[in-house]
Amino acid sequence: MHRPEDAQPLNVEDVALSDPTPGADVPEAALVSAAAADDRQPLATTAPPPTRTLATPNTEALPGNGLRRDAGSEADATQKVGSGADAAPDTDSGPDASSGPDASSGPDAGSGPDAGSGPDAAPDTGSGPADGTDASVRVAGGGGVGGGAVDLTLDEARRLILRAQGLLGADARKGGVHAMLRRLGAVQLDTISVLARSHELVAYARLGAVSRPAVERAYWHDPAQSFEYWCHAACILPVEHWPLYSFRRRAFRERKFRWHEVPDSVDKLLDQVRESGPVMTSDVGGAKNGGPWWDWSDSKIGLEWLLDIGELVCTRRVGWRRVYDLAERAIPADLLAQDLTDEECVIRLAGIAGRSLGVANRTDLIDFLRLKGRYAAILDEALLSGAAGLTPVTVAGWPGKKGQANAWADPAALASEPRGRHRTTLVSPFDSLIWHRGRTERIFGFTYTLELYVPKHKRVHGYFTMPVLAGGRLIGRVDPAREGTTLVARQVHLEPGLSPAKWAGAFADALWSAAEWVGCDSVRVERADPPELATMLNAPR
Repeated sequence: MHRPEDAQPLNVEDVALSDPTPGADVPEAALVSAAAADDRQPLATTAPPPTRTLATPNTEALPGNGLRRDAGSEADATQKVGSGADAAPDTDSGPDASSGPDASSGPDAGSGPDAGSGPDAAPDTGSGPADGTDASVRVAGGGGVGGGAVDLTLDEARRLILRAQGLLGADARKGGVHAMLRRLGAVQLDTISVLARSHELVAYARLGAVSRPAVERAYWHDPAQSFEYWCHAACILPVEHWPLYSFRRRAFRERKFRWHEVPDSVDKLLDQVRESGPVMTSDVGGAKNGGPWWDWSDSKIGLEWLLDIGELVCTRRVGWRRVYDLAERAIPADLLAQDLTDEECVIRLAGIAGRSLGVANRTDLIDFLRLKGRYAAILDEALLSGAAGLTPVTVAGWPGKKGQANAWADPAALASEPRGRHRTTLVSPFDSLIWHRGRTERIFGFTYTLELYVPKHKRVHGYFTMPVLAGGRLIGRVDPAREGTTLVARQVHLEPGLSPAKWAGAFADALWSAAEWVGCDSVRVERADPPELATMLNAPR
């Protein structure tokens, strides 16, 4: 695979968000957004104690081998829990959720134009069509482990999911970005910046016109409120979740391999950080060796390896460049002191994933955390026993065996009816609402492919296509760009079967709200499907 011809070169600093599979074609493999395991090496059956001794490789706790997925495996996700499959089921078909080329002016440009000084929890001004503003539903009672599964219609499940994701109701905006991160459990990082970087778009989708400096302060602050690590991909995570990822840090330590060989000088590099304080790659010789963009220097490899194993941590950035510090200096002592077993880590993370997703089947939970092997088996046992704290449910239309639960839900979410107004917004391709493309189709009937890795002449919907959420459904997609102070929609597509007359207003609200957030004062639609939608969207407001 070649990088798309209209993408700008990656800065080597950005490749920290991508960890390709050893032995693969590097330019293609570097497009994945998970730390890839080396499947050529044997899997260990037990995790080592958290010491600095490096043992035989174990890849089961690492976040997967990229995003090549078997589109026919969705049904496998509903097999009897406790099967302990060696690999997590996958349903996507391509690198849709990967970290890719930077389409902005480069990481040194910072985070783009200020979106204004609006409050962290700006009010929702786009409610979509009138029939989508009230999201109250009836939720079946009962359920729980031993009490039978709760029956949910697809519409009920969808509304529970939207509320859990902070996209339905005013309560989701309470507490601003800080609370949003904790609701979601993880926010994916990506180098691409079209309207804004993805971690900013995720906050905007839920909170409205939150100022972009406020987003940065909520994610990267001193003292640390969050840290960067591998969850579904390279993510911003609440700092209080630090102990929960010790199972993955142990696995990285045991492996002693990224997609580069770890240099022998890594201990000297750690000593340098300990003595001199926080560093960036420029402080230790730079990130590149002088070859292609993936040709990292030993210093860069060493810093990333020390981050993987938890000796170093990134809790802030400067100009989109990571600042590395000792975990013992940056992470609160009470969190560092917690020594959780692998089982405790996976069980607690399963609860976090379940609450974030609202309603999820096994595939969804596996994909959120990128588990496999014995770690997936721990998840299975936690779901079967109820240790994960999730309630078994049966969602109409989701794959599964008759008479058996085919998903799990947050019991607190089941206890109340989702009410309030739906958000009308553009959705980042790297938003956890649509992380799993099979799940997106299952919930919304929306087939989504990110085409930035598709050759330009073969693209159907555009380079950086963003779904449009309105009325509790994904109504279409737009390929946005900027020309000065104009937001340009190079292509917009309304989902088949939807009326342009009914949904054009919601589409326009989504476009104009995004335009105002990024400092644009006009919107231009160049091409639309159906064609009459362009006329409606280009009409004066």
